[in-house]
Parts: sequence; C-alpha cells; structure tokens
Amino acid sequence: MNERIKELWEQALEEFKAENKYATIIVPNPLQEKFAELIVQECAEVCYDHSRAAGGVDTDFGYGYKDCGNDIKRNFGVEE
Repeated sequence: MNERIKELWEQALEEFKAENKYATIIVPNPLQEKFAELIVQECAEVCYDHSRAAGGVDTDFGYGYKDCGNDIKRNFGVEE
C-alpha cells in the first residue's frame, strides 16, 4: 500500500477505534487499496477536466490545474 494511503488508513483506524470501542475492525486488503487509488485518480481527473476547460496547458490556469492533478497523484504515489 502506498505510504500516504497507509498513513491515512492508520489514522482512520485510530479514529474509528476511538469512536466505536466495540466494533470489529477489518484489516486492509488489495481491494481497499485499489479503491483508494481510484479515488485519488478521480480527484486528479477533476483537475485535468478543469485544465481542459481553462484552455489546456497553453494557459496559466490550465497548466495550474494540470499541475495540481499531477501533485495529487504524486502525493499519494499513484501512477498513470
């Protein structure tokens, strides 16, 4: 699991345990990791959509949105 996604997973577990003392906790599996990666991809895609709407990388706004999408993916270690 990507390091940042793993950190967020552990944070979620801790918060869940604090709020639900008697609940059963399910251990992460490859499906959960894939789900997290797809969410990251979707967030980056929103930035890419804004980039295209702003005129693409030939404009300052378009380039900024594309750069933001790339930063989101890089932050979570998600590749194309």
